[in-house]
Amino acid sequence: MELKSKIREIQDWPISGVNFKDITTILEDHQVFAYTIDAIVERFANSPCDKIVGIDARGFLFASTVAYKMKKGLVIVRKKGKLPPTTIQKKYTLEYGTNVIEMKDDAIKQGEKVIIVDDLCASGGTILATCDLIEQMGGQIVGVCFLIDLPFLRGSKKLGERGYEVHSLVEYEAE
Repeated sequence: MELKSKIREIQDWPISGVNFKDITTILEDHQVFAYTIDAIVERFANSPCDKIVGIDARGFLFASTVAYKMKKGLVIVRKKGKLPPTTIQKKYTLEYGTNVIEMKDDAIKQGEKVIIVDDLCASGGTILATCDLIEQMGGQIVGVCFLIDLPFLRGSKKLGERGYEVHSLVEYEAE
C-alpha cells in the first residue's frame, strides 16, 4: 500500500511555510490504519522488547495499538504538567521553539528494552529528549519507528548518529 497517498498535506499550517502532514486520514480508514500498525509490528516482530514508548500526542495513537498487538506494556511521554507526580523531565528544542516533556519516574525499569513509536520525525528534538529520559532510567532503546520522516530536517540523522536503529514508513523530501 502506498501510505504517502493516504496522508493529507495542509499548506501553511500551523505557521506560514510549514506543510503539515495530517495523519487523521490514515486513522479514519480502518484498512489503512490496520496496514500501518501491521507494518510497524512486522518490522519489530523479532526484536527483543519489554515496552513500547509513545510520544504526546499523535504518537499515542500508533504506539498504543502497536503495544496491544505486540502484547507489551505502553509508556507515555507527555508535555510538562500532564502526568501525575512523580516524573522526570527534559527540556528540548523543536521547530517552533522549546518545550519540556515528562515521563513517570518508574515507567522504565533498569535494563528494559524499549521501542519508541511516534507519528513524525522532524528536527528530532522531542525524540532525542525521549531517548535521554529512557536512558536516564536505565532503559535500552532497541528501535525507533515513525510513520513519517522528514529527513531534510535531520532528526532521523541525529538519531542514527547516536546509534539508534531508525525506521519510517513514509519519507518526504524538502519542499
